[in-house]
Amino acid sequence: MVLTVEIVEATLEHLLLAYTALALGIIFAVPLIFFSLYNTKLASLIMKFSNLVQAIPSFAVVAVVVPLIGIGFLPAVIAIMLRVLLPIIKNTYIGLFNVDPTLIDSSKGIGLTEFQIIRHVRLPNAYPAIFAGIKFAAILANSIAVLTALIGSGGLGSMIFEGLTNFNTTKILAGTLPVICIALFLDFSFSRIERWITPEYLQK
Repeated sequence: MVLTVEIVEATLEHLLLAYTALALGIIFAVPLIFFSLYNTKLASLIMKFSNLVQAIPSFAVVAVVVPLIGIGFLPAVIAIMLRVLLPIIKNTYIGLFNVDPTLIDSSKGIGLTEFQIIRHVRLPNAYPAIFAGIKFAAILANSIAVLTALIGSGGLGSMIFEGLTNFNTTKILAGTLPVICIALFLDFSFSRIERWITPEYLQK
């Protein structure tokens, strides 16, 4: 009973940590990509920054955050957010920029404004790429949230590391299995949402 309560509490902490970071990553990344649609220098800068962050190992990102911000929930959120930026930025960028130029020209020809083109042409065609990026970022956030337990974020990672330290197989499994279940649920749910929101002519 005590272990069950601990698992539930740790799972809730884990979800709050991982998906606060994911939400902040989306809020930060997506508007930047929209602005970069009309600014090649900004687009280049954003891609270089996200590639640079992604090139740094996850453990190093977590470690670098500690002397700069400290330990606990907020530093962990920032570390996770930095790691999930690349798939969100890259896939959104590819999806929005790789729309058939003929569609853009035709839209301008019938008098659509830039906002209308983004809403009715670019976004619907970009949905598969955007959702693929967000799905990957969500699964990535789920795994890195385990690692951030090393800097005091709490959650399922704390149970896993505690189990490893004490050679407690029960505790290791109690922390690991929910992480696996969350990853599988994310993959399934994002795939369903993507299929629901993507126009039929873009579905395979």
